[in-house]
Amino acid sequence: MYIMKCSDGTLYTGWTTDFKARVATHNSGRGAKYTRARLPVTPVYVEFVEDRSTGLKREHAIKKLTRKAKCQLIESDKNEL
Repeated sequence: MYIMKCSDGTLYTGWTTDFKARVATHNSGRGAKYTRARLPVTPVYVEFVEDRSTGLKREHAIKKLTRKAKCQLIESDKNEL
């Protein structure tokens, strides 16, 4: 599970099984439609989870958070970046 900061200052949340490859995909313009128009993106938060199901649930929960709460998460000790 990850959060990227886009060039316009917005935050994008996603999940992947290969974090480094996903960052490269986003920055090459082949990632999510949202990030394509906001390149480059910079990883600001990573949280490793045990399986896909947990990752998707965690992504969904984080997407519901306010920007302020996401920024607090980025600064927290849960950040594995």
